[in-house]
Amino acid sequence: SACDLLFLFLFVSLFVDEERRRMANALKSGLTRNLREIRIHLCQTAQSSDGVRKFIQENYVAMKKVNPEFPILIRECSGIQPRLYARFARGVEQQAELSDLSSADVGKALEQLVTGGQK
Repeated sequence: SACDLLFLFLFVSLFVDEERRRMANALKSGLTRNLREIRIHLCQTAQSSDGVRKFIQENYVAMKKVNPEFPILIRECSGIQPRLYARFARGVEQQAELSDLSSADVGKALEQLVTGGQK
C-alpha cells in the first residue's frame, strides 16, 4: 500500500551507516509482508543486556517515529536473559537469544529474524 511505501522510504532514509541500512532493508521486507510485532525482553541492569539496551537507545525512537502504529514492545524484567521475538502472520513466532551481543549484533539478529520469517 502507499502507507507501506512511505514508511519504507522514511525508515531507510533515517539510517546512514551500512549496518543500519541492512537492518532497515530487512525490516522493510518483513513489515510489508507478514511481520506483525517485535518484542524485546531484557534485564534493566544485567551486563548481558548491555547491547540490547544500547540498541534500543539508538534505534527505538527512529523506528517508532516512522511507523507509530507498528508494535515494537520492550519488556524489562529483572534477571532474565535478553531475547528478541518476532510475531508473524497466523501467530507464528520466532525468537533469538541476545545475551552478551553488541548493539550491532542485536540489529543483525533482528534482520535475520525478520528475513527468516518470510519463508
